Amino acid sequence: MGTVKWMTIFVLLGSCLQDSASQDLVASVFTATSKSVTVAWENQIAATTSCRVSAALLSDPDTIVAFSVFDPQVIMGTVNMLTPNTNYYLSIDVLDVAETVLGTETIGVITAPEVMAPISSVVSKDSTTFEVEFTLVTGATHYIVRIQNSEGFFREDEVPSSPAEIPSLTPYTEYSLSIMAVNRGGRAQPSLSVTAKTVLAPPVLTTSSASTDTIDVSWGAIDQAAKYIVSIHLDSLEDTTEQETTGTSVTISGLEAGQLYVINCWALDAEDVTGETSSEVTQVTIPPTPTVSVSSTVNGDGVTELTVSWTFDPEVWGEITGNVNNVDLSCTSTTGSCVLSPVGCGEQHSIQVIVSNAAGSGAPTDSEVFTSFPCQPGSLEHSEISDGNCQMTWEAVDYAAGYIANVLRSDSTLQECDTASPICSFTCECGYMYLMSVYAYNDAGESTPVKKNFTTLSCCPNDVEISTISTETLQATWTSTRGAVLYQTKATLDSDVIVCNDTAPECALSDLLCDTTYSVVVTPCNDISGCNTECQSHSVTTAPCTPTDVSLTEVDQSTYTVTWTGNNVEADYTASAVSDEGTVTCTSSSTTCDLSSLLCGTIYEVSVKASGDAGESLSSYSQTLETVPCCPETLSVNQATQSMSNVVWSEAKGGSSFVASLTSTNGDARCHTADNECLMGCITCGTSYTVELEVINHRGQKKDCTFEGFSSSACCPTYVRLYRTASVNTLYIYWRNSDSEHDHVAEILDTEYSCNAAAGTSGCDIPDIQCGATYHVVVSPLNAEGEKSLFCPERLYEVSCLDDNIGTVLYRGKRSVE
Repeated sequence: MGTVKWMTIFVLLGSCLQDSASQDLVASVFTATSKSVTVAWENQIAATTSCRVSAALLSDPDTIVAFSVFDPQVIMGTVNMLTPNTNYYLSIDVLDVAETVLGTETIGVITAPEVMAPISSVVSKDSTTFEVEFTLVTGATHYIVRIQNSEGFFREDEVPSSPAEIPSLTPYTEYSLSIMAVNRGGRAQPSLSVTAKTVLAPPVLTTSSASTDTIDVSWGAIDQAAKYIVSIHLDSLEDTTEQETTGTSVTISGLEAGQLYVINCWALDAEDVTGETSSEVTQVTIPPTPTVSVSSTVNGDGVTELTVSWTFDPEVWGEITGNVNNVDLSCTSTTGSCVLSPVGCGEQHSIQVIVSNAAGSGAPTDSEVFTSFPCQPGSLEHSEISDGNCQMTWEAVDYAAGYIANVLRSDSTLQECDTASPICSFTCECGYMYLMSVYAYNDAGESTPVKKNFTTLSCCPNDVEISTISTETLQATWTSTRGAVLYQTKATLDSDVIVCNDTAPECALSDLLCDTTYSVVVTPCNDISGCNTECQSHSVTTAPCTPTDVSLTEVDQSTYTVTWTGNNVEADYTASAVSDEGTVTCTSSSTTCDLSSLLCGTIYEVSVKASGDAGESLSSYSQTLETVPCCPETLSVNQATQSMSNVVWSEAKGGSSFVASLTSTNGDARCHTADNECLMGCITCGTSYTVELEVINHRGQKKDCTFEGFSSSACCPTYVRLYRTASVNTLYIYWRNSDSEHDHVAEILDTEYSCNAAAGTSGCDIPDIQCGATYHVVVSPLNAEGEKSLFCPERLYEVSCLDDNIGTVLYRGKRSVE
């Protein structure tokens, strides 16, 4: 039967037996070794005569490999002859006298590992610890090291593997050590023991440093120690120095000041076996005397302080505390510097520094004498020693190595003096503000500067331009000058002074006298240094005076003489006649001139202006000049009727009324009107007229204008009659002919009937007249161009019929031309 099957049956059977006889038979493993297992049981089954414990391999549960039989009163039994580190089934059977099984309990078990070989190596790691090494065995879950000595010490330490440490032992003591392998079944028998001895205990060190190059080391005596070795090296280096002694203290010399040393010590027994090394101890030597430097600074609150610094060469180890002592001040610091505060100017201080570290204090430094920065120079003054050259002076102060004097001009130009004496020369130009400052200095630093400012006089303008802007006003302009905030411009005439104050570089001087010479000066000023009264003056003459008493005298219709009063010492004059059409001028150096070529019909404003080197005067009051009106450019005469004509003319500039005249030997016609036309009657026919027009302005000035002559139309014939003639249907028109110079035409209006008559004749025939009709008959003279007069009247005739011919011709009246 296979192992898995037996395991299944064993589990099920054991479960059933426990359920049925759980109160009668209970078994458990008491202990297991490499080759045996001891089982304990409780049996409550009656009729028991013996108990049997048998073992079978887990891999072959049907084969019993070992068994033991015990009396009924026995409650614990052992099965021997087993294999180490092997899994077994153990059966505990209760038998009666017939060896019948009354009850069974089955238990699975594994035997302990095999007995191990002795420990292969035991080393005293320190005075209380062994380090052991051994050969591992198969199946062991861990190991037990047994330690004991002749004084009754016994201990078992569980260890996981090899190598392993055995701690908490007694120094310089001999021990016996064996080892056992352990698995889940139990532990094997101990191996053969080995003997080992712990080393001497470590010394407990105490160190100190009494000087910059020594360290004292001491410790308590170690039992069984024959001698001691002290090892020392710099913390930063591995080079070690050893010193041997049989005592319990040693002084190590030749060391470096202020350095950290690492110290160890160990004991040796009489056989020179080295004991456990002591714990490392560090000890610093007394610090050396530092190098001291002193400097002066000013803190954020404006307080002057002395910063005392100390340094070491080479550098020392660890925190160094410096104590700085002065007569009145002291400070302590661990940062390599500290501050003595407050410190005044111009003081001398004797400073000493003592440094210390964990070992103690070093020797004090030599006294360092420090002189503080100088005090502020006093009484700063300046003076101008020559034009453009100034000098500043001040009071000297103690402990000053020299002085730095600065002169800062307002345009940021800087002048500087580095001098040992309290005086400095510098250039000073006009129109600048100067900020003077001076401070003293020495090796400790600088004093607070003393400052003072001053402003030089503003610069004079050198490009003053003065111009005349009216007869009573001068305008002065110039380029702004350095340092000036206000300009005072004066025009002086004897004791009379005109003043103009302005911040701009220009000024108008008003209310001056015309044609007068003034002395003008521009003076620049500022609020600090006042006004510069050394500027150059300028002689300026104002413009000429205005002419007065202007009068006009007519020379002819286009020329006038202008006369005026000059009022100037010397001037030229210009008379101007200004109109909408333009300007007419004349010039003279006296008080009269002629304005000629004036336009007709024009209104002029005449004024006179004086001019000279200083400019022009204002114009005089003007006089109004109106010239005679102009003739119209065109005039025409149009005959309206036989006795009336219409005269029309173009606009006549300046004319406000007109008188039109038609003049002939037969009589005259005249018309006065404000219009540009006039209807004139009483015109004689066939007459030549002279045409004239008189143009009059609103002031009554007249202009006579003559135009081309006008001839009235020829006179119409009179006594016009219509007669029947001997010829069939022919009429004869007759008229009285007083005009022998013109041809005539006779017309029957609204028909095609007409006839012409030559000059000097008084009638003509009109044939083919239709009788039985009324006719309008007109006879008109013809001019040289063959044009008929339009002003002759019509006559109305009624023509009756007589058979096929014209009958009676009756006159019905006359109608004039419409």
